[in-house]
Amino acid sequence: MLAHKPANVTFEEAAAVAVSALTALQALRDHGRLQPGQSVLVNGASGAVGPFAVQIAKALGAGTVTAVCRTRNVEQARALGADRVIDYTQEDFTKGGERYDVIVDIGGTQPWRRIRRALRPRGRLVIVGSQSANPLIGPLGHVFRTKALARSRAGFFIAKFNRPDMEVLRELLASGKVKPVIERVYPFAQIADALAYMGEGHARAKLVVTL
Repeated sequence: MLAHKPANVTFEEAAAVAVSALTALQALRDHGRLQPGQSVLVNGASGAVGPFAVQIAKALGAGTVTAVCRTRNVEQARALGADRVIDYTQEDFTKGGERYDVIVDIGGTQPWRRIRRALRPRGRLVIVGSQSANPLIGPLGHVFRTKALARSRAGFFIAKFNRPDMEVLRELLASGKVKPVIERVYPFAQIADALAYMGEGHARAKLVVTL
């Protein structure tokens, strides 16, 4: 399940790819069933998966990509290629009147009764992770509520490692269509600091620990 590191990618960048980029790829291509020309909204366009989702949506031929993030991450989302960026502290995308073919909701932050207003009639919602307060059920609590209302239009998944998808990511990296975004690099001796910062939930991009 490994792929050769492209020459134009550093070891730190390569370390930031695997789980997050794989999750973004499978969310959009396999579960969102994204087709060229369709509109995509990434709710949670910063952090680990979000920056990859914005770039991969563009690489897969999305007509428009809308990124939703907090104020300090707006410029980062634009730099990654988002056609439109919504600052969620200023605007609620579920009330804006826009409709999307695919919505990737990272963290499962929006209930179905609100998010369905932003989906086109045949649109699909893909939930990546969850902010459930129940540590025993994690993201499943959100999934059960969502699927009870829309079994054919919404879904949650866990990324599956496989060699073909790793090769797809390698090609996207080699072509420059996708570039890992790293916020901080920590030496191994500071791994506790890295975990503490990640636990705060406000990381703008990937954190990398070097050995």
